Amino acid sequence: MKHYESLGYLVSHLNIELQKALDEQLKRYDLDIKLWPVLFALWQEEGITQTELSKRCDVANYTMTRLLDQLQVQGLITRHQEADNRRAFQIFLTDNAKALEQDLTREAERVNERFLANLNEQESQDFIRLLNKINRLS
Repeated sequence: MKHYESLGYLVSHLNIELQKALDEQLKRYDLDIKLWPVLFALWQEEGITQTELSKRCDVANYTMTRLLDQLQVQGLITRHQEADNRRAFQIFLTDNAKALEQDLTREAERVNERFLANLNEQESQDFIRLLNKINRLS
């Protein structure tokens, strides 16, 4: 099998290039690519626990702790202890993080558009639909 026939190689290569491109844009906001999934998940639903956030971002709980520490130092999240479980914390966005949502989402959309530029509209829709179909199987 040639590398251009390998799904794993192609997806991995695309992922690396997408992350590199988005990371360049995020650096303008003093953020890096490791923080993107956390912010993105919290923009979808804040107030979830660190454990739930770890699952959604597919990272280990100890890794999530470090990411949340970084976001807290940057003033983008707060942690609130759950009343019924003193070891669990709910994660909330600060007003600063909420204010970044539109700009950062637009930056991500621009990166996506750049990578999909060689496809026509139907091909882009099909590509995204097929990736979603494959990812639901894993």
